[in-house]
Amino acid sequence: MALLDIRRLGAKVLRRKAEPVEEITDETRRLVSDMWDTMYEAEGIGLAAPQVGISLRILVVDVTNEDESHHRRALVNPVVVESSDATDKAMEGCLSMPGIEEAVTRPARVTVEALSEDGEPVRIEADGLLARALQHEVDHLDGVLFIDRVSPLKRSMLRRKWRKRKTE
Repeated sequence: MALLDIRRLGAKVLRRKAEPVEEITDETRRLVSDMWDTMYEAEGIGLAAPQVGISLRILVVDVTNEDESHHRRALVNPVVVESSDATDKAMEGCLSMPGIEEAVTRPARVTVEALSEDGEPVRIEADGLLARALQHEVDHLDGVLFIDRVSPLKRSMLRRKWRKRKTE
């Protein structure tokens, strides 16, 4: 078990578009394993490689939807290929901004294509919390944070709250 350092708001790696994984290797699978350990230790439901300082297109999610369906996935090079017109607004937080939450509107359903950590093609049709978590983590791979998905006024208030929490 290896715990990785989670980068916080202000880290440059969180604002860069992550690089595609060219080849899935033992090192890739070790990173995924360490990301699982790190996410569970931080009590999160999702984690993207840039959040642990590695600019690669890898994410992990572990969520249980309201219908009790459980989804645990590691995805390499994920792409949202379809999004519903219907939206859903719900509270989001982020391991890179602990203690900060805000309501974010996102498509209610998405389809994501990726590779598994073993290099097998994966297609996920998601709704509920899984759809939200996948979109949140794919955003991280594109250098986007959940605070970028709220109004400028709310974003400003969240940044002030974040700065205040850091000095406490």
